[in-house]
Formats: sequence, C-alpha cells, structure tokens
Amino acid sequence: MTGQAVVVGGGMVGAACTDVLARLGWQVTVVESGAVGGGATAAGMGHLVVMDDSPAQLALTSLSLTLWDALAPQLPAQAEYRRCGTLWIASDETEVRGAQPKQRQYHAAGRDATLLDAAELARLEPALRGGLAGALRVPGDAVVYAPVVARFLIERAGAQVRRDEVTALEDGCVRLHRGGPLRADLTVVAGGAEAARLLPEVPLRPRRGQLVITERTDLPVRHQLVELGYLRSAHGSDEDSVAFNVQPRPTGQLLIGSSRQFGPAGRDIDWALLRRMLGRAAEFLPALADLSALRIWTGLRSATPDHLPVVGFHPDRPGLYLAVGHEGLGITTALGTAALLGADITGGASPLPGVDLGLGRFTGALHA
Repeated sequence: MTGQAVVVGGGMVGAACTDVLARLGWQVTVVESGAVGGGATAAGMGHLVVMDDSPAQLALTSLSLTLWDALAPQLPAQAEYRRCGTLWIASDETEVRGAQPKQRQYHAAGRDATLLDAAELARLEPALRGGLAGALRVPGDAVVYAPVVARFLIERAGAQVRRDEVTALEDGCVRLHRGGPLRADLTVVAGGAEAARLLPEVPLRPRRGQLVITERTDLPVRHQLVELGYLRSAHGSDEDSVAFNVQPRPTGQLLIGSSRQFGPAGRDIDWALLRRMLGRAAEFLPALADLSALRIWTGLRSATPDHLPVVGFHPDRPGLYLAVGHEGLGITTALGTAALLGADITGGASPLPGVDLGLGRFTGALHA
C-alpha cells in the first residue's frame, strides 16, 4: 500500500519517518509550524546513546545506534557526526559496582562497554576532578548536530514541506490553520510536545530542559561525559532535577546539561535550576567555573508515564500512526522509530520482536 502521507512535525523523528515512507513509495508532505529541525530537535544535545533503563528502551536505542552507524557515512559534514563514545562516571565504589550490571546489559545487546578504573579514567579525561572511582566506557555512542540531519533526510525524501499549524486530525485529512484540509491516506503524528494538543487521549506531558554552550576552550574533554546518577534525574520523580552531562563540540566549545522539569509549558529560563545544573557540572569538571557561557536555551521534551515513546497505529483511528513521547531520546531513537513504522505499514517482521510501544499499553486497547 502506498499513497499520500502527511507527517505532522518536521523534527528528527518526523524526518526519519518521512525518509522511510518515501523509500517505500509514499508521497510525503511534512507539516511543520516552525523551521525543520528547529523545535526540540534543535534544543537537544544530539547525543546518540544506548540506554538500559528498561529492556524495551535498551532494544530501541541499540537498534537505533545500529541504524545511525549505517547512516553516518551518508551524512553531510555539517551534521558533525562523531563517534566520541560515552563515559558513565562513577563517583564512588558503590557506583562502580552499579555499573557492572549495566555493562552486562550492554554486552547482551551486542554493544561494547568497558569498565575503567580511576587511573584509566584520569588518563582519558584529565580535566575531571580527582577522587572519582572509575567509569563505564561505551565507545559506540556518538554525537550529531540533529537539525542538519533532519533537513538532510527530508530533502533526500523529496518531501514537500508545508509551513503551517495542524489544527485537527480527521479521517482521511489533516486540517491546517492557513491552508485548509490536506488529504492523507496515512497520517504520522511526530509532533513532540505539540502532539498533546492534537491527541489528548495520549498520555503526554511536556518536560522542560535547559542547556548551556561555552566559549571555545582548550580544556581537554574527549568523550560525552555523563554521571551514573543521570537516570535518577531522567526518570525519577516529578521534582525538578539536574545531572552532570557535558559534551565536547567540534568547535572547541562545551555543551553543558542537563536539567528536567515538569510543569512549565513555556521556554523561559529557570535561573535557580540553571545554577544548580552548572554547579553540578563544575563538581565534576572544576575548570568549567572559569568559562563564559555564550548561549543558554530551553526546550520542551514530550514524556510518557513509562518514559518510552508511543509508536504504532492508533487503535481507534484508522490511518493514524503515532510516533510521539520520545522525551530526551528523540534524536537517538528516531531511526529505530522509523524502522518500526516501515514494518508496521508493510506488514513486515518487527525489528523489535516482543517489544510493544503501542498506545494500548496505557489504554488496554488492542493493536488495530
């Protein structure tokens, strides 16, 4: 089956879905109210990372990293793809022991992961403070400038881009604010935080994050650096949280995260939370305190109750496909999400057998 497809949202997930649909023979129109790749895609760190918070998350991120590996040679230089790897930093021996099952999970998924002792960590990343206990090194992780990739995939697909706002999803068409109805044999909603407005039955909540980029520096940072306590911040309670997460950029700058905050729907900077975030980062990289910030910005992630995306056909609305709720992993999992879409619309075997990311896991509905 092919025909006219409409993808709602021109971020990284929407672009990946567009690319797969075009390769399957669909004529695709992307509806995006802002610039392609200019929403949550531009507000993220572009970290391509295998995460093991749940078996489903491990399977989806591992599949996605394999697809990113295959895509990387085709990307333009401006995408700044680099396989710098991730160091999960252990502050003490308890965290070192906690990294051991994480390493086993990575190996079970076919991903390389190596435990480093304190001396090895200090040799690889001498700018980190002394007294750290070690790290788990995941060399296959990478970073990318995702807005460029989103534009590349949509252009490669030959898709039409409509700069408009979707006001309603109806059977066989999408209602636009300025352009009237747009016929759609298949509609894919990949609109990040905006999807909650169109699909109130999907349990999505915006979660705000803040990022800082520094001036150029000769501070030697070679890997994406993340504290092992990051998952407590990412998937913990509803309270505001911060974690150490620093990424070296090809420009010689450092990108500093991360913060997570439910509640605020706007993009105003929370200065108190920002100070907490920077203070946490300086605990691991003390020299950060001497650098100037060139830019600070916020973005809204779209989160589900179980921190997994909703991917699959809507159980009650024929012709409507959901690719939403990726929270902070939208860049990493975009390609895996698109692969699931391709399998679902062609009736092929799932690339993630046994993994259910459908809306029915919240509503109890069966897959349509």
